[in-house]
Amino acid sequence: MISLKQINYILAVEKTLHFKKAAELCSVSQSALSTAVTEMEKQLGFQVFERDNKKVLITALGRQCLDKARQIKIQVEDLQALGQTTKAPLSYPMSLGIIPTIGPYLLPKTLPEVRQQYPNFQLHIIEEQSHVLVEMVKNGDLDTAVLALPYDIEGLLAFEFWDEDFYWIAHRDENHAIQQEITSEELKESHLMLLKEGHCLKDHALAACKLRSSETDNSLASTSLNTLIQMVSGRMGTTLVPAMALDQLLAGNTELKAAHLNEPGPHRRIAFITRPNYTNLNQVELLMKLFRQQLQEE
Repeated sequence: MISLKQINYILAVEKTLHFKKAAELCSVSQSALSTAVTEMEKQLGFQVFERDNKKVLITALGRQCLDKARQIKIQVEDLQALGQTTKAPLSYPMSLGIIPTIGPYLLPKTLPEVRQQYPNFQLHIIEEQSHVLVEMVKNGDLDTAVLALPYDIEGLLAFEFWDEDFYWIAHRDENHAIQQEITSEELKESHLMLLKEGHCLKDHALAACKLRSSETDNSLASTSLNTLIQMVSGRMGTTLVPAMALDQLLAGNTELKAAHLNEPGPHRRIAFITRPNYTNLNQVELLMKLFRQQLQEE
C-alpha cells in the first residue's frame, strides 16, 4: 500500500527535481528516499520520474499522479487539523504568505497585538509575489496568504479586510509637489517610476491612473518601494505608494512630498485568501479581524 511518506517524497522530488535536494528537504538519506520512490512506482505500475545522473523529468502519468498526491496530502493535513477547531482560538500553527508591498508595512502594525493576545500562537510567514503565493495556497504549501486585489484567485476564497488609495511621491522641487491632490493627467507630466513587471502593485497603480506601462519609465523600475523612494530622493523621478506604506517610507525625509491620487478609489483592496475546504477557516477569520482592528486604530 502506498504510504503518506512516499507521497511526501514524490512531492519533494517534484519541487526540487533533484533526489539529493528532495532527501534533504525530507530529512532522510538519498538512498532511503530513492528506494521509497522506486517501490511506489512498482506499486503504481508506471514511472513517476525519468532520471539519470544529470536531471530528473516528470512523466505524463507522473504529472497526473502528482496532482492526485498533492490533493491527498492536503486532505490528510486538513483531517489532522480537524480536532484543532475545537481548541482555543489561534491554538493551531498556521503558515501565512504575504506580498512584499504589504508585508513590511502591515505586519509591524498588526503582529505585536496578535502576539500579546495569543502568545502561544505559532505563525510561519513567507514573503513572495502574488502568483507564487496563490499556487502555494492551492497546493497546500500555505494555509493562507495576504494579497492585494483585484487579482486572479480562481478556486480560492477571499476575505477582504482593508482597502486604501495611492499617494504620489515627489521631490519638493518637482512640479505639483506642493499640491495635496494630483490627477492622472497631471501625473503624465512627471517622470513616473513603478515596480518591475510581476508586482501586482504596478498593475493596480496603472489601473488607478488609467495609464499604460509604456507611459512610465520602465528603465528605472525597481523590485522594492524603498528603492523607488531612494530614487525619488535622488531626483530621478516620482513614484506611487499605497497609503499603508506612506509614514514608514517617508519617515524623516523632509525633501519628499506626498499628494493623494485624486482618482476613484479604493485603488487596491487587501484580503486573506485560502482554500474553500481549509479546515481552520475560523482561525483565518479571527486573524483577519485582529488585523482590521489594529489598522482601524492606527
